[in-house]
Amino acid sequence: MEDKGHLKSVLRDSPEHGYELAYRLAREAVARIDDIERQCARSGTEYEASGKAVTVKYLNQIYRVTLDPVDVISPSGTGEVPLKDRILILHYLAGARGTPLSNTLITYKELPQGTDYFPTFRKRTISPLVNNFGDKPERLLEAATIFGGRRAEFGDISVTIDAFSRVPITLVLWRGDDEFPAEGNVMFDVAISDYLPVEDITILCETIAWRLVRQGTKGK
Repeated sequence: MEDKGHLKSVLRDSPEHGYELAYRLAREAVARIDDIERQCARSGTEYEASGKAVTVKYLNQIYRVTLDPVDVISPSGTGEVPLKDRILILHYLAGARGTPLSNTLITYKELPQGTDYFPTFRKRTISPLVNNFGDKPERLLEAATIFGGRRAEFGDISVTIDAFSRVPITLVLWRGDDEFPAEGNVMFDVAISDYLPVEDITILCETIAWRLVRQGTKGK
């Protein structure tokens, strides 16, 4: 199996052609997996022996990763899966180490290189959540139903979303008042770095944040 150190995303500070390169490399990494059934066990995915494919649950939807050639198929089988989603799905499948979840939560700053990337992470993930849900954080719970989110016990309102079967992500909001503005945070199981590199975690959380924002503003 490809060493996880070689799976680090080339997405950071890249133009769009960088995503195409990242996707090509991710496809190659999946193609090099020498024991796909073992890797499925590590990632909590399912190998379809008859169809030469793997089913991956991602943001409450089931995707198929075909193995010859490697590609990512949408849940409905029609329409193209967004490129960033395809990259994340393949990185997760290829890089998963099978580390058990610990139920010990950490923040982004506690991830490898998280302190360096935190200003970008805050701007792209935490700020959209706070700006759109901070005044009425209960709306975050309503929006998160599209991802199968479940209420957690942090802050004024928090919700845990299983981005992948081994990657739970907890979003936390605190209401603002006359003295303090609304605030937010994102927490992860300490094992997350054994499933995704920090660059992918940033993109994954940004994807979740903006899909929640779009869901939360429907009908307004």
